[in-house]
Amino acid sequence: MFNKWGQPFKAAAGLLPGAVGLACTAAIFAQTPNGRIDLPKDSPVAMVSMDWSGSRATPRGSAYLVDVHASVSLRNSSQKRIRGVTLEVLAQEVTPGGKGAVKVPSLDVGPGDVFSMRIDETLLRPLGGVQGGPMVEVRLDGVLFDDLTFYGPDKLNSQRDMTVWEMEARRDRRYLKALLESSGPDALRGEMIASLNRQAENSHPGVQVVRGRATNVEPEHEVQFAFLRVPDAPVEPASGAARVTTNEAWAPRFDVRNLSKRPVRYMEISWIVKDQTGNEFLAASLPAELNLAPGQTGRVVQDAALKFPDRVSIQSMKGFVSSVQFSDGSYWIPTREAMGDPQIRNLVSPSPEEQRLSQIYRKKGIDALIQELKKF
Repeated sequence: MFNKWGQPFKAAAGLLPGAVGLACTAAIFAQTPNGRIDLPKDSPVAMVSMDWSGSRATPRGSAYLVDVHASVSLRNSSQKRIRGVTLEVLAQEVTPGGKGAVKVPSLDVGPGDVFSMRIDETLLRPLGGVQGGPMVEVRLDGVLFDDLTFYGPDKLNSQRDMTVWEMEARRDRRYLKALLESSGPDALRGEMIASLNRQAENSHPGVQVVRGRATNVEPEHEVQFAFLRVPDAPVEPASGAARVTTNEAWAPRFDVRNLSKRPVRYMEISWIVKDQTGNEFLAASLPAELNLAPGQTGRVVQDAALKFPDRVSIQSMKGFVSSVQFSDGSYWIPTREAMGDPQIRNLVSPSPEEQRLSQIYRKKGIDALIQELKKF
């Protein structure tokens, strides 16, 4: 969710003679940036091929601006079906803007099958960091299987994200299959058309999510959150507020209560903003690590800020609980019925799986969609 691109540095004028060779080397790399994929020996996926030909690296002052446009083909070398894969993409481990990630949910890859992943990332790398290794390195962060087991270092919290996406996929497929069975193809077609329309209309005005406050010029004031009730949610937000200027909100805090009989260790709250035109949009999802016993109330404080274009004026804010993880590793997500609430449905994009299924319908028609649903 955090802006990792950074701003390109301006080219330095008047290079010293000793820097000419470096500049020439930079020009070469600008044409053909080199890279590699690093997979562990016991990796459940094996590389078949990788194409870097669409990538470019351009010198910008003391750094390279690396546009990675690559395609990697992988083979499922495990005995399980793969549901999701996350790759970490690095131009530099420490430099801000040096890391990116590609998370692909809604896969259905059987043992021995080959599948492809696109990598489209823009990264920064210091000029002096290109010697002795590849300019870009791709690492496997995680693989989620159909039994919800996981492989990988999980440095990017990919297990949590992909597990939630897979649970949403199963929920949405059950709903669509039940709709088809009870009401027929016409009802399924109507659901897909409505989903495509929501995807086309669901946009936000270029919000940036960063750590801490981006500016400190305007006077600030506190705005309270209103919370949407999600049926059967195991955690209830009791109150919340954030500091706000005209087009920036930061330091959100929430008081939450565990309504379940199990300890909660993680949750996400979706942050909804209304602007001066009355338009509401989902601005961010706020993650929170916590240790909340059954019946206990706690406070969540975030060092996050939303920065909107100057034309946006924040008028009010809402929130709702979008996912919860318990201490035993299990998860809660809202039901399909809860997500059908107009206050939520019109703001939240369909799940990655619903988007995939709607594209099958758009490109191939209702019969192809029905056949796809029958696979699960």
